[in-house]
Amino acid sequence: MDKDTVLPNYNHSITVVERKSILVTGVKKIDSFDDEEFLMETVMGYLILKGSDMELLKLDTLQGNVSIKGLLKSFAYVEEGMKKEKENTFISRLFK
Repeated sequence: MDKDTVLPNYNHSITVVERKSILVTGVKKIDSFDDEEFLMETVMGYLILKGSDMELLKLDTLQGNVSIKGLLKSFAYVEEGMKKEKENTFISRLFK
């Protein structure tokens, strides 16, 4: 392996500071997001974060880290079938 090769971060964690600053590690991709909801695929499954005034601050695709600011109201892991329902809800909200 060459020294410039970056290995993805296989560790997964969620760090929340005063419900206003969120750091998620082990993120494979962000499927969708807006100011109230983030849906992302992590190494431990799909994760949905809900809140208000949420904003993506930093996305490090090489390390799999995501920084978000805003008021966090809840977060949960969702099953693959529920992910499609969440995406459909998000799409339907866009086109109201």
